Amino acid sequence: MTSPAPHETRAEPRTVELDIQGMTCASCVNRVERKLGKLPGVSASVNLPLETAKVQVPADISDETLISTVAAAGYTASLKQPAKPAHADHAGPGEEDHGGHEHLVPENLLRRLIVSSVFTIPLFIISMIPGAQFPHWGWVAFALATPVVFYGAWPFHKAAAINARHFASTMDTLVSLGVLAAYLFSAIQLILDPQMTAHTGMSMSEHALYFETAGVVATLLLLGRFLEHRAKSSASDALKSLLSLGAKDAVVLRDGKEARIPAEQVQVGDHFVVRPGEKIATDGVVVDGASAVDTSLLTGESVPQKVGAGDEVTGATLNTSGRLVIEATRIGSDTTLAQMGKLVSEAQSGKAPIARLADRISAVFVPIVLAIAVLTFAIWFFTSGDTYQAFTAAVAVLVIACPCALGLATPIGLLVGTGRGAQLGILIRGPQVLEDTRKLDTIVLDKTGTVTTGVMTHLGTEAIDGISPDEALMLAGAVEHHSEHPIAQAIAKAAAELGPLPQASGFDSDPGGGVLGMVNGHHVVVGRHSWLELQGTVLDATAMAMLEEAEQSGATAILVSVDQQFQAVISVADKIKDTSAKAIGELQDRGLRVVLLTGDNKSVATKVAAQVGIKAEDVFAGVFPADKAKAITALQEQGKVVAMVGDGVNDAPALAQADLGIAMGSGTDVAIEAADITLMGNDLHQVTQAIDLSAKTLSTIKMNLFWAFAYNTAGIPIAALGLLNPMIAGAAMAASSVLVVLNSLRLRSFGK
Repeated sequence: MTSPAPHETRAEPRTVELDIQGMTCASCVNRVERKLGKLPGVSASVNLPLETAKVQVPADISDETLISTVAAAGYTASLKQPAKPAHADHAGPGEEDHGGHEHLVPENLLRRLIVSSVFTIPLFIISMIPGAQFPHWGWVAFALATPVVFYGAWPFHKAAAINARHFASTMDTLVSLGVLAAYLFSAIQLILDPQMTAHTGMSMSEHALYFETAGVVATLLLLGRFLEHRAKSSASDALKSLLSLGAKDAVVLRDGKEARIPAEQVQVGDHFVVRPGEKIATDGVVVDGASAVDTSLLTGESVPQKVGAGDEVTGATLNTSGRLVIEATRIGSDTTLAQMGKLVSEAQSGKAPIARLADRISAVFVPIVLAIAVLTFAIWFFTSGDTYQAFTAAVAVLVIACPCALGLATPIGLLVGTGRGAQLGILIRGPQVLEDTRKLDTIVLDKTGTVTTGVMTHLGTEAIDGISPDEALMLAGAVEHHSEHPIAQAIAKAAAELGPLPQASGFDSDPGGGVLGMVNGHHVVVGRHSWLELQGTVLDATAMAMLEEAEQSGATAILVSVDQQFQAVISVADKIKDTSAKAIGELQDRGLRVVLLTGDNKSVATKVAAQVGIKAEDVFAGVFPADKAKAITALQEQGKVVAMVGDGVNDAPALAQADLGIAMGSGTDVAIEAADITLMGNDLHQVTQAIDLSAKTLSTIKMNLFWAFAYNTAGIPIAALGLLNPMIAGAAMAASSVLVVLNSLRLRSFGK
């Protein structure tokens, strides 16, 4: 058996993003998804407002296959081009930075709308106002309606024809049939009876011409489509503004000289200068200088953060005071700004579970409406013999039933909500998160770095006889210097203030336990009492009394052992964030049970909990990092729907285990990757904002769906009963789509 060719080797499934042109309603979305879904191993999620599709594809299916499959469904597809920041090269004539066609559609619609309006206004006047009529005015009405029907309404006819070729129907099918039926029926009547409008002053009931119905319906729907496009463009402004935050250029140091280059040309390892008032070009580490950096554009925090040598800074933030020299660490798509844009884009292109209902309905909606329209005409015609009434009712059914608002209800709400979240420094990973947030009843907060600042301070060292506190601190500091843990860094910093730290070798550590190493020939162990006992140190009554005294003061107590003999207790403490108590109160006001989770001892944890308003019974203390996920599981087994808020590597398993993981942006990439919501700031108040925004977005989507369903459900029988003029139906249908978009746009004011 021959080995497979290199290109035949099995690879991991991939994600392909497509731009799709020609979709107008939920039926179009459903058709594209179903067509792509018929390919083996392919699943697709199509977004109507963004006109995009995210497709999960097996390795053996090519991009060309996907594009041709969409074309077979009656639409045009192309590989999605990545969104460019504002400082990137501008698109050429007729192009758009992130899709290639967004600008063309509104301009094309506007041109058709203007032409249609110019012809429709006199058409409406002479058809509806007897005093404005003149002999044989019907032929003028015919002439005025023709360009509206065949030029203005051409997008509807074209889309309907494409779908008909594939034995499918969409919203455009209903519009096209309604407009053409009114026009052709009127034209035939006029040709068969040329003298029909030979005299003037005829009311609507005295003639069988519906040219004005065709013209007004087409014009109103064009107006609705144009306003819808404008509103959808406005809805995606948040993501566009996010991508435009980056610096346009950077001043890099080359051979000791400054050179200004475009920001996108900065490479990893380059040193660049940022003066007061300038934006930081890309993510990096400060190598020289000190300043305060305004991060409000990305995090929502208004107070500038002090930075100095060794501190990490984020691209697109603003240097407010001193001169900084920064070494670039991440560029292009790896930067924080780019990742934010990616997260927001992914969330906007996803599909909430609530949207599936609209998709299922739209799949059968249009054929049912067509059947209702035919039935309406037949019943009216055979029961009353009134052709005018039968025809009017049937056309009204076709027009009022267009499910355009239904297709927009969910994605437009998601688009605006996630965009507003990005502006507030709240990144929602996907639409499923909205549903999860609604069900929450318990929220677990990691203590260090979440409720507290995470910056530990050395309070003091108490040593036994035979060793000085400073000597014990120096030995501990020498070993802790090799650890990144906040407590270790606090001890190492305090020890370094006493003098140069001695060298440590044979370093080892246990997460949540402690560290050990050889210092000046002595075996030094630093950490929890259980860690010391594990390493062979026997803790006598004196050691336990010193430990208990330190813990009762509210400090975190760290024990020091030298050559398996207990030597000292080092006390450190972590400051509670100024906003934590208020933010926790806000969470409790929303009916959430707030739980504090920490590896600290019970005394320290209880004291912190009391200061921020958490009940003593809701404190989980002494929890090792490996057991944090188990604590979440224990709550879930009690029937709780749990959110976890954390920021460290140790929090990642718990964030993944929780029903909703919320990562503080100050934390690690591992924690952020495991989370459902990422907060770019350090303020717990953003947790409340994230929950409120999710709830508000979901309620907006539900309101949109309710009105879209109610509109169609109520409108069809009213039209079938002959109580709705087709022109009014057209105006109502167009208005419903615009109202759904405008309702969603209210989310842009959230948090203001």
